[in-house]
Amino acid sequence: MQTPFERRIAACQRRLAETGADLAVCFPGPNLTYLTGFEESPSERHLLLFVPERGDPALVAPAMYAEQLSALPIAALQLRLWDDADDPLEHVVDVLEEYSVGGSEPATVLVDDRMWATFTQDLRDLLPDAEFDLASAVLEGLRLRKDEVEREALRRAGEIADRVSLEVRARGTDLVGTTESELASEIDRLLAAAGGEEPAFDTIVAAGPNSARPHHHSGAREIAAGDPIVLDFGAFVPADLEAGTSRYPGDQTRTIVVGEPAAEYARIHEIVREAQRAAIDAVEPGATAGSIDHAARSVVAEAGYGDAFVHRTGHGVGLEVHEPPYIVEGNDRELEPGMVFSVEPGIYFEGEFGVRIEDLVVVTEDGATRLNETPRGWETDLERDDGVNDPTQ
Repeated sequence: MQTPFERRIAACQRRLAETGADLAVCFPGPNLTYLTGFEESPSERHLLLFVPERGDPALVAPAMYAEQLSALPIAALQLRLWDDADDPLEHVVDVLEEYSVGGSEPATVLVDDRMWATFTQDLRDLLPDAEFDLASAVLEGLRLRKDEVEREALRRAGEIADRVSLEVRARGTDLVGTTESELASEIDRLLAAAGGEEPAFDTIVAAGPNSARPHHHSGAREIAAGDPIVLDFGAFVPADLEAGTSRYPGDQTRTIVVGEPAAEYARIHEIVREAQRAAIDAVEPGATAGSIDHAARSVVAEAGYGDAFVHRTGHGVGLEVHEPPYIVEGNDRELEPGMVFSVEPGIYFEGEFGVRIEDLVVVTEDGATRLNETPRGWETDLERDDGVNDPTQ
């Protein structure tokens, strides 16, 4: 039985054949991790995965990684290890010759979208007649639809975010006097205690007027009673794979208030909540990413606040916190079962306050399932029975 990574490499090769490309070359980053389960930061050393349209994949890598790479669950993977005293390009040349790339027929080579220029230039020098394009031409379509293992990891990441969200709300009036930075650090600690490996991004705590900044960096402002508080956070969790590494993030936003908010804030909060409901209700296979953005944006515009909704409605989530599909106006990509993305409309009034509500959703055969289930109302008092904290709404 094939491992998940062997299935992914086979799918990549089928896509190469369909597009007429001869070879995909990946660099340390999410594409290489997706195909092999090996996670490493880019460096000046040549670490390149070669996936041919036909034949066994090869990994040219520094010998210092021999132990980790030999454990990768890909039986057919050729390891071409080099020492610091070696010229790694000799191994690259051997691989290209084995695949008959660069012979009498011009080749089409797809390079990782984020490959450093120095390594791309090496390939161009070795293959002067080749046509180069981006590896996303074959890999984006594969990574868009999450398999069962990926969806389960994202579900667990959502549960961790939910648990921490409830813990923060339960502190109620104890939040008053806490600085944004102090609460952000506490959220990071709670994420780790709940099973997260590390924060998926810089935790956002934005209180009072700072809540009008969608990507505010938590600072020294103290939380006051009546402040809107935007809480945007998540943690990476490992996927349940036989071997190798793949981590998937949580990403949830709630905007809460300790005490009673101004009537205007409560009204705006409900508009944002209705915009999110409308967008999620519009999710189904065949709908376009742009139509989901339109569903949310229409609610906000009809309420008279279209100019205050200053960002896209959402983004795909997978090995990266931000990846396709982007839920933005004009994106005609049709949704398919297995896609996972955020739905996070917001309204922001500079210098006053902002509201954002975000959940991750999975596209199903007939709609969408949310991966976050905590209350979406502004109250910290979860005992309210007026529906404001009903997690199904």
